[in-house]
Amino acid sequence: MSSYATIYEAIGGADTIRDIVSRFYPKVQAHPLLAPLFPEDITPVMEKQYLFLTQFLGGPPLYSDEYGHPMMRARHLPFPITPERAEAWLGCMAEALSETSIPEPLQKLTIERLSGPAHHFINTDSDSAHR
Repeated sequence: MSSYATIYEAIGGADTIRDIVSRFYPKVQAHPLLAPLFPEDITPVMEKQYLFLTQFLGGPPLYSDEYGHPMMRARHLPFPITPERAEAWLGCMAEALSETSIPEPLQKLTIERLSGPAHHFINTDSDSAHR
């Protein structure tokens, strides 16, 4: 990554982000812990994820340009995010990344970068999520 200024540039930019998102969401929709949190029509969610990941990984501020400050924790508060769901989300993302041509060190760096927010969104204890 040393010759790139951002993860976004190092992984290949917009086309790669689109590829990641298109691989990620079928995994989310098939995951028993994650699927209930998402609408049946996942297309708008995929577009927001594309905008967010682009910005979060160092690309243009597409999400902020469209929706304002990301405020991602606040945007996730309506959904019961447990530690298990955060890990499941990261697992789906790791699987999606592994299916791309992104070199493994950059895959790990991307997951490390996403781990902070994923865990920051936790707002529900494990045993209270399914009551």
